[in-house]
Amino acid sequence: MAFDLTVKEAAGRVRDGSISSTELTRACIERIREVDGKVHAVLELDEDEAFAMAAEADRIRSEEPERAAQMPLLGVPIGIKDLLAVRGHSLRCASRMLGNFNSPYDGTAIARLRKAGAIPLARLNMDEFAMGSSNENSAFKPSLNPWDLERVPGGSSGGSAAAVAAREFPATLGTDTGGSIRQPAAFCGCTGLKPTYGRVSRYGLVAFASSFDQIGPLTRNAEDAGLILHAIAGHDPMDSTSVPKPVDDAWLNLNPEIKGMKIGIPMEYRRPELDPVITAAWDEALKKLSSAGAEIVEVSLPHTEYAIATYYILTTAEASSNLARFDGIRYGLRVDGNDPYTLNSRSREAGFGPEVKRRIILGTYVLSSGYCDAYYIKAQKVRTLIRQDFERAFGSVDAIITPTTPTPAFRIGQKSKDPLEMYLSDIFTISSNLAGNCGISVPCGFTDNPRLPLGLQVIGPAFREDTVLNIAHAYQQMTDWHLQFPEL
Repeated sequence: MAFDLTVKEAAGRVRDGSISSTELTRACIERIREVDGKVHAVLELDEDEAFAMAAEADRIRSEEPERAAQMPLLGVPIGIKDLLAVRGHSLRCASRMLGNFNSPYDGTAIARLRKAGAIPLARLNMDEFAMGSSNENSAFKPSLNPWDLERVPGGSSGGSAAAVAAREFPATLGTDTGGSIRQPAAFCGCTGLKPTYGRVSRYGLVAFASSFDQIGPLTRNAEDAGLILHAIAGHDPMDSTSVPKPVDDAWLNLNPEIKGMKIGIPMEYRRPELDPVITAAWDEALKKLSSAGAEIVEVSLPHTEYAIATYYILTTAEASSNLARFDGIRYGLRVDGNDPYTLNSRSREAGFGPEVKRRIILGTYVLSSGYCDAYYIKAQKVRTLIRQDFERAFGSVDAIITPTTPTPAFRIGQKSKDPLEMYLSDIFTISSNLAGNCGISVPCGFTDNPRLPLGLQVIGPAFREDTVLNIAHAYQQMTDWHLQFPEL
């Protein structure tokens, strides 16, 4: 069926004319109608615009072949997380605070998808303002895991991961602040890539924590992740944190040959809270990579134990600053008051959910007079130490391989009353955001009963997406976990 196609397959078939973009788009929309009432991944879908874009893609293919040849994603529908600006569409961050706000422009990643010929289709569910690890913090409805509708899909890009796993889209865009692409990819059994900080422009991304956030793809395999990354990466003068590094054509033709590569295993990641079934899947994956010629060596990341505390000090501080702009005056929800203070406080009280409020309060506290040096400044110093841990490790290995999550997907409500337990869901992913390097999660097995996906994380040095993609691709050539999908 058309909705079963990967990005590479779909783009190839549109290009050779064996399927039209209109047919492909119709297949995705019909699939959404069929299954999204169960998984709740889609917040907004404009079918008329989608078919108009698909018709234009078909016209370009038939009437402008030279232009079509320059559009590697021509006619392929891509789902978009609801905090990326898409011109003329709602941009609510799954929050009541933004009301019915529509974006007046395309973010850079969206503009580049359009230039590559892709169709930005639908707004996808998420944790409110990207703050969460389960998608239970959406102000509208929680997305559900397609493998088990009583479990979470992960967060904050839970809708993006669930939509790929449910085969509503061949690929989606998500964002990753502390694991928000990789963790839901692991929970939903898809492939999720967090590029290096600065590799993809953040212009048009509603900021949660500006020195952490990064846009990336959720796909069915590493090849597709490379194709999407190639389309959206590159320097952008509209983003002061965008790094002027060239886009790597190697992402388009991944090399599964990993013989001679050195792969590091961090001692600190064999933790007591790690589920035994994940430990077993991790060890089995290492055996496969070793059999393909990779050398497995132990490395140390000694400041790992401080990563959670460091992350939640720094990101909440940045969130406190970034979310100050949502004041009930300029746009979004407005609850009137007799004076500006009352208007502001009433609007924020009504507009923000409990998790967002919790992080704003924590961030304001650590930035306050008398506490900034004790918490925020100290956390910045520890962040440097964590980055240096990775730099030393990458001096002796090409990549580091870990589990993506300490447990499989948990039940809805299981951790929502204990924020600390919820935060620990990201214990293996947040260090990469603190360090700014790249990482990818790929499926590496399943639990027995119930059958839930498990994720393997490949972490690479900054701007070595080619390394993590090649290792992920090599592993997927040896396994079929990524080819398995839930029945809905």
